[in-house]
Amino acid sequence: MAVVRFLLYLFWTAVFVVLLLFAIRNAEPVTLHFYFDRSWDAPLVFVVLAAFAAGAVFGVMACIAPLLRQRREILAARRELRQRAAQTPPAPTVPDLPSFQ
Repeated sequence: MAVVRFLLYLFWTAVFVVLLLFAIRNAEPVTLHFYFDRSWDAPLVFVVLAAFAAGAVFGVMACIAPLLRQRREILAARRELRQRAAQTPPAPTVPDLPSFQ
């Protein structure tokens, strides 16, 4: 387990270093042009990371509705199972037969 934890730590350290180097290499300002002659100057790395964050937020929002629907269906199925279990009479017991030895 310690090896897996170390490899995971190493992986996230490498991801951090790559993103840090990406940020350092892309520090030049870029201009975003909006409608009505609006513009915004920001570092390229900030624009890229903001676009990534916006995409992640929209992706999570797209997943929420199906997850909530599945959760409701699971709760309804569990409720139905409990009701069926309460309505079903216990199985009759079979008396022991004498053994012929």
